[in-house]
Amino acid sequence: MKHFAGRVAVITGAASGIGLALARRCAQEGMKVVLADVDAEALGEVRRELAAQGHTVLALETDVANASHIEDLAQQTIEHFGAIHLLFNNAGVGTGGPLWTCTPADWEWVMGVNLWGVIHAIRIFVPIMLAQKSECHIVNTASIAGLTAGRGMGIYRMTKHAVVSLSETLYCDLEGAGSSIGVSVLCPAFVRTRIMESNRNRPAHLANALESAPLTAYQQAMRKWFAESTERGMPPDEVAGRVFDAIRSNAFYVLPHVEYDEMIRERMARILERRNPAIAPLPVLSSDSGNAEHRST
Repeated sequence: MKHFAGRVAVITGAASGIGLALARRCAQEGMKVVLADVDAEALGEVRRELAAQGHTVLALETDVANASHIEDLAQQTIEHFGAIHLLFNNAGVGTGGPLWTCTPADWEWVMGVNLWGVIHAIRIFVPIMLAQKSECHIVNTASIAGLTAGRGMGIYRMTKHAVVSLSETLYCDLEGAGSSIGVSVLCPAFVRTRIMESNRNRPAHLANALESAPLTAYQQAMRKWFAESTERGMPPDEVAGRVFDAIRSNAFYVLPHVEYDEMIRERMARILERRNPAIAPLPVLSSDSGNAEHRST
């Protein structure tokens, strides 16, 4: 897919971070943009920004974990614009801490957004795209954590590995069907986003009880490291540029951070050599109570 003007893009998690950068890039390419996000206030701000610049925009408050919301997103997109050409399954959340400390609410929240959100979108949007018989492309946002092994962020890592596998299978299925739908999986590392503030979007019914104990020195150090790493991360608009390069060249794997290539290579080598996983040399977010939360990059 090389030409975008006049076509229709749907972006989940569109009100901030990578999703917002993708929305702006789609608008710059002359596309009609459908913004989907659970944060209604931020969503409205993005809609107003793009509309004020003369772009054609539709904004829909959407919880991707809810299948009926995705069905409504698809229906309203078709009703307003008549087609769907680009689908960015970008919304994502996560929790930190050892797996045994994560609560059932943590599992339900993260899996609902990161995995079921993509599953719902594939199930609902792909048949529409196939019926169009036109050139389309799907980009699923995973993470470098979906290609590596390490401590902490277990639910997040698991869902991101699942999104990589889901995307690979989707690519093979569509190729086997002779379709004109391209697929890419985006696996970024640190990106300059509001990652440390994203717990604001966690549903009240899936919230954990507040912990009265203060953070340990280790937790404080890890949070400081994570915040600083994010602040130094790749600008979201640069990630969006890499994504559009991949769409144009029909590249499947989109890995913006080449400095993590060796970690990926090491994991692959250990698998083929039947060796045990390596503990990542970089520090990671960890929480004794399992309630250190952040949004996917």
